[in-house]
Order: sequence, then C-alpha cells, then structure tokens
Amino acid sequence: METPELDPVRSELFAGRMIDTLNGAALALMISIGHQTGLFDTLAGLPPSSSNGIAEAAGLNERYVREWLGAMVTGRIVEHDPDMGTYWLPPEHAASLTRAAGANNLAIQAQYIPLLAGVEAPIVECFRHGGGVPYEAYPRFQALMAEDSSKVQDATLVDHVLSRVPGLIDRLEAGIEVLDVGCGQGHAVNLMAMAFPRTRVTGFDLSPEAVAAGRAEAEAWGLANAHHEVRDVANLGVESRYDLITAFDAIHDQAQPAAVLKGVATALRPGGQFLMVDIRGSSHHHENLDHPLAPFLYTISCMHCMTVSLALGGAGLGAMWGEEKAREMLADAGFTRIWVHHVEEDRLNTYYVATRNEPRRLTPRPGGA
Repeated sequence: METPELDPVRSELFAGRMIDTLNGAALALMISIGHQTGLFDTLAGLPPSSSNGIAEAAGLNERYVREWLGAMVTGRIVEHDPDMGTYWLPPEHAASLTRAAGANNLAIQAQYIPLLAGVEAPIVECFRHGGGVPYEAYPRFQALMAEDSSKVQDATLVDHVLSRVPGLIDRLEAGIEVLDVGCGQGHAVNLMAMAFPRTRVTGFDLSPEAVAAGRAEAEAWGLANAHHEVRDVANLGVESRYDLITAFDAIHDQAQPAAVLKGVATALRPGGQFLMVDIRGSSHHHENLDHPLAPFLYTISCMHCMTVSLALGGAGLGAMWGEEKAREMLADAGFTRIWVHHVEEDRLNTYYVATRNEPRRLTPRPGGA
C-alpha cells in the first residue's frame, strides 16, 4: 500500500493544536483547583497582590499558590507584574471563573476533568471488553451536578423556562400536581415549590443521598409542598396523576430511557405537560462540528452518562443523543405534540415541552423556536 504524501503545513498546524490541547487539559485541572480552593473568588476581591498576600487572603499554603499562579500566568488567565511581584485577575476573566458569575462560571465545569480522569483505567477496560463503569465509581458526581445545575436553575427556571409555556404559570399559581423525575438533590423541586406555594411538587430519584439532600434543603426553606422520594423512575406505576412532569438533564442518564418516557406519558393527566430539559446538540456527529462544547460533552458522555447506563445493562443513550433522537423517543412514548425551544441564559440545554393531547395549549408565542 502506497504511503500517502504528508502535507507539512497541515502536520505542523495539527502538532500545534495538540500542544494547545495538552496545555488546555492541564489548565482545566488548575482551574478546578482554583475553584475548589476559592482562589478565583479571592483574587477577584483583591488589588494586585503578591503570592504571599493571595495565599494569606485565601487561607492557603503559599508555595502551592505560587506554583498555581505560574500555570495561571502562562495560561493567560491571571495577569502578572514581574517588577512589582504582583498578580491580579482581570474582571473580564472573573466573569467566567468566580462564584459571583453564577450560571456563567465555567470553572464549575472544569471540575469534570479530574473527576473523569479517576475512571480512565476502567473505561479503557470497557473499550476492550464492553460493559460499563457503575455510578458508585463517581463519588463527587452528584454534588458536582447539583452545583452545576443549581446555578442555571436559579437564573432561568421560573422567569425564563416555566414562563415560556403558555398558561403554565397561571396553573402553577392556582395549584397543580408536579413531578420531577431523576430529581438529583432536588433543587428544582424546591425552587418550584417555593415559587408556587399552592402547587405540590414531588421529586423521585434512585439515590438515597440525593433525596436526603433535597429533603434537607426543603426543610431549611420551610417548604410544606415539596416532597422527595427514593424511587426508580423507570417504574412510575401511576396513571393520570400529574398535571406537569419535569426532567432536568436526567433522561439521557437513564438505563431504560424509553420506559421512563412511556411511564411519564402514562402518568400525565389529560392535557398535562412534560417539560424535558436535556443536552443541546444534534444526534449526528457531523452536525456538531460547530458546537462550542461538543468534544467536552462527548467525553462526559463516554466516561459517565453512557457507561453508567451500560453498567446497569441499559441502553447507553449518552448525553449527546441529540434533538432528533429525543423527538423520536418522545413520539414513540406517545406524545403527539412536541415543542422545542432554547433559552438564551442556558446555552447548554434544549427545552422540550410535550403533550399527548390538547396541542393548542402548547402553541408557541410569536418569535418562539
């Protein structure tokens, strides 16, 4: 077989890209550390300061802070004045790295990199022999997901998501039955219960630890209308009980997503609505070439979402199942009208509203997607 001719320019460009990738991966680890130690928050509140001053303000070891600053400076994240020996975080960078940035804090996502690195060896074995890595192998995932999703939900759930479904806010204010499937630590359950005290909101999740966290938050907030239960959402076993069912980035993780969706359709009352929030993207690789986070999301899918499902003998749907597959599965579950739209404040997700009947309830407002 003839060896293809090497294009030296293309080869050099790709080598440069590989160097950028290695540096970016290393910076992701350092950004994760900066978030967990509060260094970005500390820097954002300080004038240009020495490594000693930064370490003292953050309550951290100076030698480690100094080495971390080396990565931040050479990574063009933190500014440095070598003559004065000072460091500072530009406000334009703080807008993507501090807790004050809320849903725009991308340092939260950087934590997924070291989390996934911890299961690299068993994932390699899955490539060779099949199977999956069980959920128990990810001890920080539940807490990280809660931190990640809560910022988006705080900023968008009531004012930008629920309000876009025609008539829903009025119904929630009057009082209806709501179920959140795969609720995790139940922050969305508690947000809805707090915003609509006449509505009863229930959350189901398979994790006892997650349910306990949701209950604790509900108790701290004094919510009598929020309920959290340990339950397998693939076996809801109820019919025509709920007016609204929600799922926030939960369906793609399920071992049996088709069974979950069919159970949701059955559990809705006539005219009830299903609000499904899930990862934004196409079901086809080539249509995600311009997706700004596609490699990141496929990696999370391969090393968590897909493999956890396969470990349970499930479908292994994966995070990047895409809008086409989501529409197909919603239709197969019995939903006859599916409205898809995007929320400007949440660039990561697609929002689906589905119903089995009364399609006029879901007619989008002018300008809707």
